[in-house]
Amino acid sequence: MGFFVETLLGGLMAGMLYSLVALGFVLIYKASGVFNFAQGAMVLLAALGMARFAQWIPGWTGIHNPIAANVLAFIGAGLMMFGVAWLIERLVLRHLVNQEGTTLLMATLGISYFLDGMGQTIFGGDIYTIDIGMPKDPILVLESLFEGGILINKEDLYAALLAAVLVTLLSIFFQKTATGRALRAVADDHQAAQSIGIALNRIWVIVWCVAGVVALVAGMIWGSKLGVQFSLTTVALRALPVVILGGLTSVPGAIIGGLIIGVGEKLSEVYLGPYVGGGIEIWFAYVLALLFLLYRPQGLFGEKLLIAYEIRDQ
Repeated sequence: MGFFVETLLGGLMAGMLYSLVALGFVLIYKASGVFNFAQGAMVLLAALGMARFAQWIPGWTGIHNPIAANVLAFIGAGLMMFGVAWLIERLVLRHLVNQEGTTLLMATLGISYFLDGMGQTIFGGDIYTIDIGMPKDPILVLESLFEGGILINKEDLYAALLAAVLVTLLSIFFQKTATGRALRAVADDHQAAQSIGIALNRIWVIVWCVAGVVALVAGMIWGSKLGVQFSLTTVALRALPVVILGGLTSVPGAIIGGLIIGVGEKLSEVYLGPYVGGGIEIWFAYVLALLFLLYRPQGLFGEKLLIAYEIRDQ
């Protein structure tokens, strides 16, 4: 039983990180109605900025305290992502208001390649590290309840808690603030939102800024765990099944979907992997997403799709 609980907790902690990345997709989709293929590039660019600023700040400012340097690096990377958001709205989205979803989709693909290239040009293509002081040693908990206790990685625990705090704040932002309600209105109908006085350009800047902060936190966590390298863009691919499972328009769906996939990956790998030769953790989420696309394409919490069939006499 103790081993099962340990595996379950590991899945929940991984699921929170998946949820964090998936939130970036949901944010952009709720504001523009298009799937943002640039989210992985945003995670990479934010992580590169955080890592390189932390290296450069001691030379620029004479501050050699690691905590202070990381705080300033985080602020600098956050301002950089705000600038990127403003430029995306000013140079791209402003000219695509009320365009077809396919046009916006292709625009995000172009943004993705541009951000990848810009990140490599400005910050270099080496592998960098982000040290935000999260301990990496495992700890034993619940020794009184389970024989031998439950082994938990401190870094995974702190990362999951940080992700949970940000996810909670974003949920409150969407549900309780006027800006959050305006975002939902823009997602439903651009023209109707404009007709009631909602400034579409301002909303898009806000949502891309928020998505940039989400990408920064996700990049900081994953960069601390895996190192900052260009393979970080594939982290976004791990979140694709999450948004399919939870629903592209649902913030709670991103949270629940991430937890389900995180737990499902861990449990299936541990308990089913030995019977099929392992590797289930790699493809489990995508098979689950495929099943949802076949039988419930709107996801668990997405809006139901109404399809009308016109029957004509032959």
